[in-house]
Amino acid sequence: MRKFTENNASFDSTGNTVQAALADLVGTYDLLGKQLLNEEGKLRSFLKVYVGDEDIKALDGVDTALKEDTVLSIIPAIAGG
Repeated sequence: MRKFTENNASFDSTGNTVQAALADLVGTYDLLGKQLLNEEGKLRSFLKVYVGDEDIKALDGVDTALKEDTVLSIIPAIAGG
């Protein structure tokens, strides 16, 4: 995904939810939007998003609250054989 973020591995956001942080990220790197979001603006199903060590699916999804020092990780599925 770094090719869509000017090769940046991290991004600071002021978003207080996962959804707000993703919107901030996509607003900064617009080409990344098509990689992260589907046509309805929902997070693509092949992505895993973690708040710290917790999958957001086990929390409140994109409505999961973020604190100022929270690390949000976006992990794309890796195919192989």
